[in-house]
Amino acid sequence: MIEGIKVIDEIDLKSKRVFVRVDFNVPVEDGILQDTTRVDEAIGTISYVRNAGAKVILASHLGRPKGKVMPEFSLKPVADYLSANYFKTEFVDDIAGEVAKAKINNMNPGDVLLLENLRFNPGEEQNDPGFVRSLGELCDIYINDAFGSSHRAHASVDGLPRFKEVKAAGFLLKRELEYFDMIISSPKKPFYAVLGGAKVSDKIGVIDALLDKVDKIFIGGAMAYTFLYSLGVSIGNSLVEKDYTDTVRKIADKAKRNNVSLLLPVDHLCSEEFGGEPVYVETKNIPENLMGLDIGKKTVDLFKNEIRDAEIIMWNGPMGVFESDKYSKGTFEIAEFIAGLDAITVVGGGDSVCAVKQAGVADKISHISTGGGASLELLEKTTLVGIEALKS
Repeated sequence: MIEGIKVIDEIDLKSKRVFVRVDFNVPVEDGILQDTTRVDEAIGTISYVRNAGAKVILASHLGRPKGKVMPEFSLKPVADYLSANYFKTEFVDDIAGEVAKAKINNMNPGDVLLLENLRFNPGEEQNDPGFVRSLGELCDIYINDAFGSSHRAHASVDGLPRFKEVKAAGFLLKRELEYFDMIISSPKKPFYAVLGGAKVSDKIGVIDALLDKVDKIFIGGAMAYTFLYSLGVSIGNSLVEKDYTDTVRKIADKAKRNNVSLLLPVDHLCSEEFGGEPVYVETKNIPENLMGLDIGKKTVDLFKNEIRDAEIIMWNGPMGVFESDKYSKGTFEIAEFIAGLDAITVVGGGDSVCAVKQAGVADKISHISTGGGASLELLEKTTLVGIEALKS
């Protein structure tokens, strides 16, 4: 998967202006980073560029300001975090204008500068050639270390690397691609996928692609109720995407043809309302007045028993509304069990990553991906626009 792409340690960085596209799209409240994972994971690449004697120009987006300057989406808190925890990082309240150029000209080798939110300029999401040229004038070399953004055909991900002659993948992007290449190209068997989250519609493409690779798919979360509904099971007031009934039936038919086991919940933890008191339902069918909010204990035991012989497990999406203590047991039990297996485990998606961290087992997972949407698209399409842009 990384064929045709240079990696950062294969190019000469000394005395160069190096534009590093990072993914610092992290939750910020009152100027404090609430989850620093994506920032921390980029430190290896940033430190390498610093130590190579280059000027380090960091660039990222944050949130969805839609091409407008919105102070609540400023990247300054990230620069403050880097300065307090790693190395002095100068923040510039500009992206590709004269202020940014002047700051970069005055940098010394090893200095680190963070540009303001790329999405404050409408040219970023539009992949505008003029904005691409402006970004290109800031640097000599382009590095992509933003796996979580590499499925976006935006200026800093697609346009800029096509514009620059010298370009490479950072260490974080390299690691992501190596793990997903293991899954996509020649996965060890048995290979199982555990999928959850709210919407089937978000994951239909990846489920269809996985059916050609996996031996079993375990489905939990709200998306399980669309599957159960499509297969004639009563789901009460549970969340359901009725428009996807026919699609789900086709998925079930393909699973049968491919001899892939499709495992769904056999019992549930429910409530009369979202956040209400839990009611245990020991059958597949949910009474009309209840909604499913977590997998039940029989489902947990079923999933554990069916997963235990895995060589590779890919997990994307929680098993229930784990944000509430009342409905977190299913997700946490599956997280703890998967982490304890002698298997290659890859966890992707913000909620899944949060779940393994809250369960205290993140250090036992083989690879925690920094990109939810990007990992799903990579599994579905086997490449990403940002990866193609890096190819020589």
